[in-house]
Amino acid sequence: MAEKLGLYVHIPFCRSKCDYCDFYSLAGKEGRMDDYQKALLAHMKETAPLTRGWQVDTVYFGGGTPSFYGEKRLREVLKTVAKRFDLAKDAEITVECNPDSVDKKVFQALRRAGVNRISLGVQSAHDCELNCLHRPHTFQQAQRAVAAAREAKIKNISLDLIYGLPGQTMDSWKATVEHALSLIPQHLSCYGLKVEEGTRLAARVAAGEQLPDDDAQADRYLWTVGRLARAGYPQYEISNFAKPGFESRHNLRYWFTRPYIGFGPGAHSDFGGRRYSFVRDLDAYIDGVLHGGNVIDSSELIPQRERCGEYLMLRLRTAQGIDGV
Repeated sequence: MAEKLGLYVHIPFCRSKCDYCDFYSLAGKEGRMDDYQKALLAHMKETAPLTRGWQVDTVYFGGGTPSFYGEKRLREVLKTVAKRFDLAKDAEITVECNPDSVDKKVFQALRRAGVNRISLGVQSAHDCELNCLHRPHTFQQAQRAVAAAREAKIKNISLDLIYGLPGQTMDSWKATVEHALSLIPQHLSCYGLKVEEGTRLAARVAAGEQLPDDDAQADRYLWTVGRLARAGYPQYEISNFAKPGFESRHNLRYWFTRPYIGFGPGAHSDFGGRRYSFVRDLDAYIDGVLHGGNVIDSSELIPQRERCGEYLMLRLRTAQGIDGV
């Protein structure tokens, strides 16, 4: 039986950059999308022979905003994955989406291409909180996006939410969770806001803006764990909750230290006993792939002792823990 492998595809384009985001993503670079597509497909074709004997059972498009990249390009990438890799018939294929860049037609095209899971960046049910983060959508658009995905017969929908936002109160967070539950998703990811160095949010905090403190975040987190459990979404990882059977198979591979290969600037991989990442530079990645330059940013062999430590640390993030291995 073939060993299982995950693929992560990084789409580094956004309509606009959110204040808290420190992922490698760029706004205003739509003109580079076609060149990036050429590099991405070439990189996949070059890498695929190294995966003989492995079966791909999860594919995850992250970003950035993959839905902003366009369903035509995403379909072309999936066609290449299906052609070049041993893609399992029951593979979990996820695309991250923002509510402002999807509709029923887009979801239908993605489903026909094999996408069976959507991760929707909702973040808050309050437009004032979304505006404060410079999110490019409203909560009403999020509601419409969920309805459109359902109309397109996508049956596995995950919603991302953030607690600890500027101006957020416990009551407004509770309302966000209740609004999210009313959309009846299969999965919820609830993250505490982190102030990352170099972001616009970090500059705002340095200038004196106040955020909910650690105790307030902890109160929201603990309430959320209980509320979602009562609603039928048991916690299976620190920030993740799902109806039974709808846990994210791709994300579980990270927490269970299972192998994956990433593509795109800033993407990480853990394959063949080596962990490596690619340059966080769109132009350098495109030029390196298409013209034979170096695109590796870092690479290291992981000693078994370190692997054991990572196994313990990551497993302890999950509800399953270390037992049942």
